[in-house]
Amino acid sequence: MFGGELVAIDGSKFKAVNNRKRNFTAEKLAKALQHIDQKIAEYLQALDTADSEAPTRPDLTATELQQRIAQFRERKQHYEQVQQALAASGESQISLTDPDSRSMPVTQGVDVCYNVEMAVDSKHKLIVTHEVTTAVTDKDQLAPMAKAAKQMLEVEQLDAVADKGFYNGEQVKECGGADIQAYIPQPHTSRNQHKGLFTKDDFRYDKERDSYWCPQGQELTFRFETEEKGRATRYYATSACGGCPIKARCTENKGGRRITRWAEEHLLEAMAERVRAHPEIMKVRKELIEHIFGTMKRGMDQGYFLLRTRKKVAAEMSLTVLAYNLKWVISIVGVQGLISGLIASLVCLWARIWHWIGVPGWSKRITRAVWWPGWSVRQPTFHTV
Repeated sequence: MFGGELVAIDGSKFKAVNNRKRNFTAEKLAKALQHIDQKIAEYLQALDTADSEAPTRPDLTATELQQRIAQFRERKQHYEQVQQALAASGESQISLTDPDSRSMPVTQGVDVCYNVEMAVDSKHKLIVTHEVTTAVTDKDQLAPMAKAAKQMLEVEQLDAVADKGFYNGEQVKECGGADIQAYIPQPHTSRNQHKGLFTKDDFRYDKERDSYWCPQGQELTFRFETEEKGRATRYYATSACGGCPIKARCTENKGGRRITRWAEEHLLEAMAERVRAHPEIMKVRKELIEHIFGTMKRGMDQGYFLLRTRKKVAAEMSLTVLAYNLKWVISIVGVQGLISGLIASLVCLWARIWHWIGVPGWSKRITRAVWWPGWSVRQPTFHTV
């Protein structure tokens, strides 16, 4: 049922059992505490003027004001405890109902979710593997999912296609080291593009000279290398920018235009060549995986979790994936084909076990043991260990 040649990888947010009001960041907690302090000060002032001729809150009695103050002080104490827990955890946010869930951007804005990553085989669009993560973005998920799919499929080489959200040089490098060829389109995130200035794509890299050529024909030579955000970054520049007639279209920097290059950028350039050479792979990506999330969330009504904590949510998601694959296999080969395949797999499993322990006549015995009237069982195969 699996081709083992190409997998599509994507992620989608599934709602957790945690209201947005019970998810906090340091900034959100600071604003909540500030609001409480303001309300307490307001009610204290109202309490001081409650017996005067012109009370600031005539709609509340002194007893009611005292109750409001007590409620806000209790809430403040709770938020301070949450603030301490957040600081101790070292995380950027904290959820009170499901502690493992995270606030993530979704189509409708922001919600508390889990990010479910999936890898789908291209032959019959069956799910090869999946992972429930708390990663807000897909940026660091390409290599883990691709390597897990390769291991599950038991193949020597594998092609993996994903959308722009997975574009990450380090992940592409890791995939290459595992004999996995990645196909990801390059996102256009240059600030210069939004300003109408020349982007890095307008400069041609000269591999032999290790330099860049600008649109005006000037050479930007290598100047120095440094480490930025854990990556070796090389800088290229030229002294010809001062007298360039089109400098205003190139850069706003008074010192002239600089080009940065990741030390392993040749890996991204090679991937860009693969994407250009095989546009059909990029076209088929959506057909392979995006409908699966829609089927689960709309057709199966599984767009949200019923359990809490990542371990339980992962088990819940595994059942959903299993149900999806079973339904899809039945639609392809039918119920009879599914049961025949299960029986054949059982025969192969027992054949390996009996052969390993050295029981004579294993093939006939196993066939008799699992024979089912009306079903044809193929001859079991095994690999010598």
